[in-house]
Amino acid sequence: MLVSTSNNPFEIKTSLDGTCGVCGTHNCLIHNFYDVLFNSKVVRNNPILKCQKGQQFIIEGAPVNGLYFIKAGTVKVFRTGINGREQIVRFAKACEIVGHRGFGTQEYYSIGAIALQDTELYYFAKEQVQDYLLENPKFAYSMMLFYANELNRSENKVKSISQMTVRERVIDTLLYINRKFGDLRGFLNLPLSRREYADYAGTTEEQVIRVFSILKKEGLISAKGKKISITDVQLLKSEISEHNYFLDT
Repeated sequence: MLVSTSNNPFEIKTSLDGTCGVCGTHNCLIHNFYDVLFNSKVVRNNPILKCQKGQQFIIEGAPVNGLYFIKAGTVKVFRTGINGREQIVRFAKACEIVGHRGFGTQEYYSIGAIALQDTELYYFAKEQVQDYLLENPKFAYSMMLFYANELNRSENKVKSISQMTVRERVIDTLLYINRKFGDLRGFLNLPLSRREYADYAGTTEEQVIRVFSILKKEGLISAKGKKISITDVQLLKSEISEHNYFLDT
């Protein structure tokens, strides 16, 4: 049984249905190798960690203990930069893996992860995953392709952001949230604070507020508290099209 590193303990449930029951898509690594990851000895004992909103389940700098697959909910993945400033690496949702960048040769997590809403996670212990990789060549090959794709997207994002203005980085962030989470009743389906927008875009909260104000005056977005609505997605896309905004999904 796992022990929480947060003040709020994990609530552990058990998977009994023989399938991850999330998406069923053939592009999903967990779906394709469910029988490998959840063999007969593991299915009834594999824990599902239930995190409350705001609960941190990966501590940056803590020893690597395994990988997490999001069954439901949304997660913020971040790193601590200069002067303790938080840099959001990405936002993850159901059917995505978290903690994989600390897995392998590294002994400590290089990132932290916090649940942005009530979240359920499948947990795979480090030793389990290592055994699966050694025993199943197809799974090992798929993991290699997964890491290669992650590296490619990460490198492309670094290249694009280094060439973007502050306005373009904020627009890129809005489009990233839009294509990844969609909208709910006309607003982006992931309410974030202005600080969180800044921490992802690599700028300051004041700059984000300033850019949002300009975009609202131009009629490209509207806002209601933390809720943001994109009025014209195509115009925003065209503004940063040369930076390949679509690479980071």
